[in-house]
Amino acid sequence: MSVPRVVPLPARTDVGSLAWSSVVAASRAASELAGAPEPRLDPARIAVAYSSERWLRIAGARPVAFAPLSGFFRTADGWVRTHGNYSHHADALRRALSLDLEADRDAVAAALSARPTGEAITSVDARGGLCVRVDRERPEADAALRESELVEVTRLGAAPPSSRPDGPRHAPLHGVRVLDLTRVIAGPVATRTLALLGADVLRVDPPQPTEIAVQHLDTGHGKRSTLLDLTASTARTRFDALLETADIVALGYRPAGLDRLGLSPATLAARRPGLIVLQLSAWGASGRRGFDSLVQAESGIAWLESVDGETPGVLPAQALDHSAGYLLAAAVLQLLARRAVEGGSWLAETSLRRVAADLLGRPRTAGPEPTASIADASAHVQEFSVAGIDLTTAAPALAYPGGPRAFAAPRPWGGDRPVWRDRVTGQPEAV
Repeated sequence: MSVPRVVPLPARTDVGSLAWSSVVAASRAASELAGAPEPRLDPARIAVAYSSERWLRIAGARPVAFAPLSGFFRTADGWVRTHGNYSHHADALRRALSLDLEADRDAVAAALSARPTGEAITSVDARGGLCVRVDRERPEADAALRESELVEVTRLGAAPPSSRPDGPRHAPLHGVRVLDLTRVIAGPVATRTLALLGADVLRVDPPQPTEIAVQHLDTGHGKRSTLLDLTASTARTRFDALLETADIVALGYRPAGLDRLGLSPATLAARRPGLIVLQLSAWGASGRRGFDSLVQAESGIAWLESVDGETPGVLPAQALDHSAGYLLAAAVLQLLARRAVEGGSWLAETSLRRVAADLLGRPRTAGPEPTASIADASAHVQEFSVAGIDLTTAAPALAYPGGPRAFAAPRPWGGDRPVWRDRVTGQPEAV
């Protein structure tokens, strides 16, 4: 399958080819598992899926993608990028700057402008907030990252071969069970892809902090959602029961935090031989917490996408997130087939920073084509009613002959019981 001339995501970096190759990887893996012919993909649909927040409508209104305390700020000697979409991160930022919890963006901007970049980052990090330097590209570091696989696959342990998924072509993962411990975009895109292909995906979140409604509705298609405090014994017992028959566990929290809960890939595989674990992080297994926008800033992408060379810029989509999601989904689909032959427990992992290095190794353009973006996405969106609220979201980018062409509706966050669906009837099992 050749790369098309244009996936309409105009940028100075070749984000269009990154998007194309990532969705191709997932579509090919799905078609091979389903026994279907070579996929045929629509570049415009891929662009709409990657920029899904642009087309999302909740009760007819377009929600704001970034909160006021998420964005670029000048410091005394440079620029930083913050992330404050979650209220606890916004409050941590305010506290780090000695501001009250009602302080607005202007107050944060004034406080940051008086501080050197390093001091600001250290202070915010110490308070549990999110703030990174808007840095220049570092070609040697990127080249070193590209020496590793884009998605690293590791055997975690021995297990006998498991049955290959044998669902119908439109739902080849029918009967496959996925525990989804991810949030925001990348992990949910991976598990949304598995749900699209027929898997029973159960998203598990702690009751606090609550998920941002916009993010859940944009990536929750086809999944059920339940709340479990895994530090509480009763909830942990229920989770452990779910793990006993899980095929896949998706991890999107910081590895160190998962280790403290006994949820490291190695621990999970030891308890459930034959398990496939997918793991996504911002800066790698030993790195700090982060998001796509922060990795864009830290990796040098923000300066490459600057319009004027004076103010940092952004990609036309959260492309690191979306690409990581599709690439991890592709790896998991391949591992399901591999496990049927070789057995074993497996880990597939990548980081947003590794995906950024891949993007930075692709060709550059002088500037984005102003006419290359999507003006009308009506052919590439879906409409739903979720809890009585009208919802419009992007349609699936993944496609292959005979495969699914539409998402199932997302369900309200936290509204389901912590049980699997019966593999025959499809109905939730009794606890």
